[in-house]
Amino acid sequence: MRDVFKRIGGKAAVDAAVDRFYEYMLTDDRVKHFFANTNMEKQRQHQKDFISFALGAEGGYAGKDMRSAHQHMVDHMGLSDVHFDATVENLVKALRDLNVPEDIIADAGAIVESTRTDVLCR
Repeated sequence: MRDVFKRIGGKAAVDAAVDRFYEYMLTDDRVKHFFANTNMEKQRQHQKDFISFALGAEGGYAGKDMRSAHQHMVDHMGLSDVHFDATVENLVKALRDLNVPEDIIADAGAIVESTRTDVLCR
């Protein structure tokens, strides 16, 4: 599954997917409140870097680990499985909008799902 970055179309495809993903996230009543005080330009770039790395792009990732990045949202905003599921739904919709093949969406979804425990700080 580590070749998903290349199979999805590389940086340009990830950038387009993240931009579309945030269109959904920022209008989704289940999750939009998590971004109320967020610099979205910075957030988009951070997410592009992270997703590229997670899908197998060359190079490293300099951001926080998943637990550190999400602990305050778990503790103070009630981040839960409901929100994680909404995030996955929005990512899948974004990938489908961009005509990403279903097998690649499934592989990307499996990678995202593998972060659930850390994102929800369990």
